[in-house]
Amino acid sequence: MEFRILGPLEVVVDGQVAPIGAAKHRTLLACLLLRANRVVSVDELVDRIWDGDTPHRSKATLQTYVMRLRQVLGDPSVIRTAPDGYLISVDADHLDLLRFTDLAAAAQSTLATGDLPTAAELYGQALALWRGQPLVDVPSDVLHREEIQRLVERRLEVLERRIEVELSLGRHTDLIPMLRAVTGEHPFQERFWGQLMLALHRSGRQVEALEAFRQISRLLAEELGVGPGERLRALHQAVLRDDPGLAPPERSPRPPSKAVPSELPADLVDFVGRQEVSDRIAHRLLAGNTNTAVPLVTLSGPPGIGKTALAIHVAHQVSGHFPGGQLYVNLRGYAPGPPMSTVDALTRFLRALGVPPSQIPLDVEEQITLYRSCMAGRQVLVVLDNAAAAEQVRPLLPGSPGCAVLVTSRDTLLGLTALQGARPVGLDALTPDEATGLLGKMLGAEAVNAEPEAVVELAQLCANLPLALRIAAANLANRPGVANYVAQLRQGNRLDALVVDGDDEAAVHTAFDLSYHALKPAARQLFRLLGLIPGPDFTAEAAAAVASLRLDESQRLLDRLAAANLVQQHSPGRYQLHDLLRLYAELRTNVEENPGSKVIARSNLAAYYHQASAAASNALAPGSVRLPVPGAGFVVTTPRFGDHFEALAWLDAERANLIAAVAQAEETGPLPAAWGLADALHRYFRGYRPGDEGEATARIGLTAALRSGDRRAEAVMRQALGALAWDSSHYEEAIDQLSLALAYYREMGPDEALIEALTDLGGVYGETGDLPLAAACFEQALDVADKVDLPGGRATALSKLGTLKMAWLEYDEAVALYERALVGFRALNRRYDEASVLTNLGLTYLETGQPDKALPHLHAALDLRTELGSMNGRSNLLDNIAMVYLELEDLAQAEEYAASAVAQASQTGSRRGEATALGTLSEVAFRRGDRDGAVRQLDQAMRIAQEIDNRVLEAGVLIAQSRLHRRMGNGKHAVELARQALAMVESVVDPLLLKQAQEALALALDD
Repeated sequence: MEFRILGPLEVVVDGQVAPIGAAKHRTLLACLLLRANRVVSVDELVDRIWDGDTPHRSKATLQTYVMRLRQVLGDPSVIRTAPDGYLISVDADHLDLLRFTDLAAAAQSTLATGDLPTAAELYGQALALWRGQPLVDVPSDVLHREEIQRLVERRLEVLERRIEVELSLGRHTDLIPMLRAVTGEHPFQERFWGQLMLALHRSGRQVEALEAFRQISRLLAEELGVGPGERLRALHQAVLRDDPGLAPPERSPRPPSKAVPSELPADLVDFVGRQEVSDRIAHRLLAGNTNTAVPLVTLSGPPGIGKTALAIHVAHQVSGHFPGGQLYVNLRGYAPGPPMSTVDALTRFLRALGVPPSQIPLDVEEQITLYRSCMAGRQVLVVLDNAAAAEQVRPLLPGSPGCAVLVTSRDTLLGLTALQGARPVGLDALTPDEATGLLGKMLGAEAVNAEPEAVVELAQLCANLPLALRIAAANLANRPGVANYVAQLRQGNRLDALVVDGDDEAAVHTAFDLSYHALKPAARQLFRLLGLIPGPDFTAEAAAAVASLRLDESQRLLDRLAAANLVQQHSPGRYQLHDLLRLYAELRTNVEENPGSKVIARSNLAAYYHQASAAASNALAPGSVRLPVPGAGFVVTTPRFGDHFEALAWLDAERANLIAAVAQAEETGPLPAAWGLADALHRYFRGYRPGDEGEATARIGLTAALRSGDRRAEAVMRQALGALAWDSSHYEEAIDQLSLALAYYREMGPDEALIEALTDLGGVYGETGDLPLAAACFEQALDVADKVDLPGGRATALSKLGTLKMAWLEYDEAVALYERALVGFRALNRRYDEASVLTNLGLTYLETGQPDKALPHLHAALDLRTELGSMNGRSNLLDNIAMVYLELEDLAQAEEYAASAVAQASQTGSRRGEATALGTLSEVAFRRGDRDGAVRQLDQAMRIAQEIDNRVLEAGVLIAQSRLHRRMGNGKHAVELARQALAMVESVVDPLLLKQAQEALALALDD
């Protein structure tokens, strides 16, 4: 049976078209075929079949239609019922839409290799499947409006690509008749007119190429009242001057290479068995070669069954079929603490796919879109290990054919089967032959041949579980005789636990006992105390801290535990416990350690993390840690950081562990570690890794401080939350938190923290237009710094007062204050703050009409921030540089920096920065002649200003809109906008903004 929808709907059975007479039956079939092999919900089907006019008992009627359509098709299994809808199961060879998609994807992949002739042929085959307007005989307005138009646009995209390839192959003359037909059929598609002009020019028909431009220009002017786009105008100019760049390429260019990730862990050298299930998984993963859907296989089974080892083994076997690479991530679904977040997993994958860190958005939906775009046209195998739920997996699924996904989990993940069409594979224990074969590989043929019966019994006692077998074999490495070991295992009094259903821990508990008790006391103690470490992995330093060891002792014992397969070194210097072994370690701790020793272990670990984090934070920004860093009951081996790069790398590597340590300290103690660690991490999160994690740790720290009644800790946590709220334009919360912090600091006496709270609060007031309150905060901060002689606080206060003087239009005083602040920060080596002052100096020179003087200051600030790896404030800096280039009439540079500013602001969550940079892009668009683009940019900026309720920003956008509409000849509207801005400015105190609003109104009235 074959289905055709790229034209009138046809069902072909045995070479004959089978009639589908009823209109609603055709609509139902069309809806299912457009989403072939995917579930279409009942609600969506009802909406499309009845065009939004849903009758009574529509769902029951739909069931009747499905039953009758199954009868017409003659094969009831083709249409399957899902929990909340229906799906039609069809191979790519039996549906023209799927063949079209496959062929287009194959053409794109072939194009990436530089094989242009084959790519052109594949594109041609794809387009040949079209027989006219898709589903022209299906009566559903909703379907045609929402689905068919997208399908037609997809055909035009493929057609455009095919023509581009043909042009690259020098076939310009042959293309002219086709392009004339295409431009006649789609007269407003400028891309095809451009291709026609290029084909004519390359064929020596320059006059006809210029006439084609005049045709589309007249058409656009008469029908739409607009002119050709910039790209077509540029091509017209190139044709006029006979630009050599329009000549056909001498050879087909190869596209730039993409990053090809190869992230699979090493395959086990002694992997045995599983041949049947391996073949089944491999076959399902490779099914994507003949289907538009992405093959998805879920591999499930109890812990210790060997899911990860099998997944990696199969992935290596099929890797040659995925030239785009292999992505791998452990989702930590059953690890202690929270599983890996979608944001973290996507960030890792995007980096592996070659996306620069600065271009990875913070918003998870934007990350998903970017990830799927990066995967489009590639053939990549994705291995998602240790997933806890379907929700972890769905965002990581590619959207384009050619890729495949293999998931491992203890859960069957039936939701993926129902909604994503996953093919589930359950994994049982090894067969007896496979189990003894594994032992044979690990123990050696000599040992197995000497005691074959004992080996068989050992496999039975280990329940044929790969993990238990490996631990048992490791125990036997230094023991004489398998039979003796089996006798000890048999006498463990827990043999039944090896076969008890539903108890994951018991499945290998006896084997763990023997491995554990074979260790020397020091190694046993370290192993069980490792179960107290909350994060996903640890270093020898962390192990030394939790067990009160010297670093060399810790390293030696970790080597012993790794040799016994009780810990894994998953990357150089970093260790982890298998999920089951972590549970077992926790069990041994509860049995053998008294409550006091567990308190000491957790306290020492927290002290290590706290001291190391504080050292790293101070390397990034000297003096940024506000709360005291406690010592420990032993010498903690903290890392030494030669520079801020080393500090940043350490914090990045330990981030998940540090976040888990904050949560553990709040839950089980010591409470001071929760707020102390949150304080030590604040500058890192705020300045270098903005996002939700900084706020989350600060809130946990605040909870701990409130529980203990520690006022200073509460103040520091509130200050951190206030600063983060300010960064994300949540002004009310920022003022509330900072005001409370300030009140507590006043009770405790003057220090740097009080000054920072004052300057942060003043910054919020200044940004929201309350300059008198901002001035009061900054002046108080300077007074405190002078009274107690705090150079850092003095430099901060001077810098903030400079921004205030600038707002009051007192530019000379602003420059003097900035220069004094710059001297102070440089003396203290506070390079982060130095960059901020250089930015403000540059902006002051820009405001005073000295762009040539502004530019070196701003570039120096940008160089510093780049060197430091700092993200905070970077978007504003980029936008300032863009404004300088605007003043210098360098529109290309202005656009580049403003676009970078928008991207940076979006990534860091700075809504205000995004709106400001959009204003700059609007000015660039206007100067380029793109009036519509200029209006759109400012409209978007206004939406942001209103969403974050920033009246200063909103007034600034109104002023920009008034100026724009005045220059566009919309004088009346310009006056109205300027008056709105002036009324809004009167509710804030901002002389610069007031001056700008008055000037905008005066200019609008003059016109």
